Formats: sequence, structure tokens, C-alpha cells
Amino acid sequence: MFNEKYKLLNGVHMPKVGLGTWLIKNDAITPIVADALEVGYRHIDTAPAYMNEGGVAEAIHASGIPREELFIATKVGAESKKYDGVVRSIDRSLKKMNLDYIDLLLIHSPQPWKEFREENRYFEENKEVWRAMEDAYKEGKVKAIGLCNFLQDDIENLLESCEIKPMVNQILAHISNTPFELIEFCQKNDILVEAYSPIGHGEVLQHPRLQAMAEHYGVSVAQLCLRYDLQLGLSVIPKSTDRTHMEENTALDFEINEADMEALKQVEKIESYGKDSIYPVFGGKIK
Repeated sequence: MFNEKYKLLNGVHMPKVGLGTWLIKNDAITPIVADALEVGYRHIDTAPAYMNEGGVAEAIHASGIPREELFIATKVGAESKKYDGVVRSIDRSLKKMNLDYIDLLLIHSPQPWKEFREENRYFEENKEVWRAMEDAYKEGKVKAIGLCNFLQDDIENLLESCEIKPMVNQILAHISNTPFELIEFCQKNDILVEAYSPIGHGEVLQHPRLQAMAEHYGVSVAQLCLRYDLQLGLSVIPKSTDRTHMEENTALDFEINEADMEALKQVEKIESYGKDSIYPVFGGKIK
């Protein structure tokens, strides 16, 4: 899978499979990313909110892998909703990771986390954020720009006035929780959908129906989940701290047949994301 890439709207090639780093602390992330790079991963996803950009960078620079072979993604903080703040956020990430450019920069959320999915949609503010990102793109600080957690109307708001169209929308998408209408809208607008928590944050691994189907294909439930997203035309960034699982998560050279894909699309929606249900992206609220 490491050689398989999607071509973004601007011609940049992005690996189909990357490593997610959410909820991995900075003092633990360096050896994990080092393992991933040794396994063959070249796409690493981080964010200022994860507080591990520095540790990710340490592994990147120690790896000896040529910069042009790496695809490093980070984000603009959800609370950064003014032009100057976005510029500072980008410059901080570049400095913290000691990089000349970022391969993919995303707006982490259309709203500050404490107001996630609430009434104030921050439409005008996000246009300002996007203008700053367009300028960073023109200056060569970033190679591609996109979104994270944006709904259809959030995207439409930007499309009304943007000079450069969003290239990626990173969203929660997995078996038992797949936003098909949003995915279809993005794909019709040439926006690549990238799935975070593509294995349902681990909460779908014990699902009897998925276990039975995975056994039929001779794969793990995690592999079944990742292949499902890929066959929907999505890229995936599964998180793993275990080298064996990292390797397993890229052994995806099988195909789910059409009937089974339809069955997987109908799997009942997940009820809980366990202890991490407190996070806004999983339905929780920050007080």
C-alpha cells in the first residue's frame, strides 16, 4: 500500500494510508513514528492540539528519509479564527517541526472545540482562516490545504468565495458511522475525503458481524475496516502504537465484494466510543 497514492486537485500526490497520532503524548510519540517510518509509512498526521508535533519531527529528522519522500500533515488550531492567528499557527508548526514546508495543512474544526456543532457556524471567520491558508500556499509554506470536520454547508461557505479550492476534508468515517452524503458531496467537488478513526476508535473490533466477515476474507477486523474506507475512495490514517499492527494495517491487498460492501454500509450505527466519547468529534462536549 505504501506506493499507492491519491492525486489531489492541485496535482500533489498523497499516500492512501498514513499514521494517525491523536492521543499519543509527545514523550511517547518519537519511537512510535520511528517504527512507522521503518515499516514503510511516509504519511504522518499530527496537529498542534495533539501537542506532539515536536516528537513527530524528532523521528522524521532522525530517520534519514529524504524530505521529498515524506508527507507531513498538520493543522490550524480550531480556536484560530483570525488571519494573523492562522499565520502564527502555521509558523509555529514549521518552527516546531523544523520544516521548510508542510505537505498538507488542515483547519482542525469549523468551530472552536467548546462550540463544536453548536449554533454559531463561524462562516465569515472561516473565510478569513482560508484566506490566510491560501496565502501560505502561495508562499510555499504548504503544498496542499484542506479541512477537517467540515460539514457540507461549512464547505459551501468557503466555495462561495475561495480562490483555491479545498483539497482534502478529514472526517470521522468508518463501518457503522459513514457520512455517505458528505462523502459524495466532497467527491463531486474533487475534495479527497480522509478518514480518521477508520477502525471506529477500536470500538468495532468486537462486532460479531464484522468478525465473521473478516474471518471469511482471512483478514483482521481492522484490515476489513480499512479496506472498506479505501473502496469508498477515502484515504485512511489509522492510529497504532504497535509495530505489528502498523504492518497489518497496510496489508490490504484484498477486495471486499459488492454484496459485502453493501452489507457493511448497513451496519447499525455505533452507540459509543468508550471512554473517549467525551471528545467533541465523538459527540461529547468540552465545558
